[in-house]
Amino acid sequence: MSTTGIAATLFGAEDLRVVDIELGDLAPNMVRIRFGAAGICGSDMHYFRHARTGDFVVTSPLILGHEVAGEVVEIGSNVTGLAVGERVAVNPSRWCEHCAYCHEGRANLCENIYFMGSASKTPHMQGGFASLFDATASQCVKVPADLPYQAAALAEPLAVCLHAVRRAGHVKGTSAIIFGSGPIGLLTMLALKHAGAGSVAMVDVAAAPLKFAEELGADQTIDLSQGEEQLAEFAAATPYDIAFEISGTAAGLASAIRTVRRGGTVVQVGNLAGGSIPVPANAVMSKELDLIGTFRFGEEFFEAVELIVEGKIDVLRLVTSEFKLADAPEAFRVALDRSRSVKVVLTA
Repeated sequence: MSTTGIAATLFGAEDLRVVDIELGDLAPNMVRIRFGAAGICGSDMHYFRHARTGDFVVTSPLILGHEVAGEVVEIGSNVTGLAVGERVAVNPSRWCEHCAYCHEGRANLCENIYFMGSASKTPHMQGGFASLFDATASQCVKVPADLPYQAAALAEPLAVCLHAVRRAGHVKGTSAIIFGSGPIGLLTMLALKHAGAGSVAMVDVAAAPLKFAEELGADQTIDLSQGEEQLAEFAAATPYDIAFEISGTAAGLASAIRTVRRGGTVVQVGNLAGGSIPVPANAVMSKELDLIGTFRFGEEFFEAVELIVEGKIDVLRLVTSEFKLADAPEAFRVALDRSRSVKVVLTA
């Protein structure tokens, strides 16, 4: 039996349309989920604006969305442990569980991963901005019936940040600085606070997200649109142990390398522009820095769901507006306006 629905589908740069879709019969090992809510991610916005993010280029219609939650409406014949009507946060990562990286406990580097809403492979991997979509049972993490779908959907970006903080190593009592005060930057700040960081500074080129960072508890905010003098002053007064580059810009990475203390750590979180970029690599050498990459997440997804369910990290504080799934194109236009948006969420 086939099922119809709608999906926010990207056909090219700034060509996002809500179109009808048809789902075939449910495979025996799959679960069908009714859309509850989803967050619009920075990578979704890169796809929307440029039909690419980093080195991943859209070459055929792509249903966007990987920060999703919903309700189980149908269960494949081989699936156990789930029931129709249960609410789930959906892990967009479908790991193969048999490659070398999965066996090493680094499933985020899985050679055969299916990651929802991504053009990293051809054919592209379709996402969750759809009224109905399918996932494996292992992707579905049950959440309480009274947890808002909006909160469950934001387990994915929180997991990204938890993984980034873990990659930084020991953070308790340290002084950290974050370049980029968008949703991932803000959630990284909350993750650092939860992990016991001594202080967290936020850096951006726009006043509105920095004001939001202050409201969320940033110890310092630095507006680079006014020049780098204040950044240099703060770094001289209180050297930063760890820098997180989240803006996804070459300038952000260069600033992080210049700002972090000698012997410190720089964690690259943001998805930089495709191809080669200039990097002050000699400073990495002369300051003996640890330059660390971080990509998506592994088991941190389950930790993120737990932290949200237990109320230890309130992800809903980031939500600035909500739109119906059918209004996804307008939601994207609002999300791109950093003067009035932090996190835009789609709802059923």
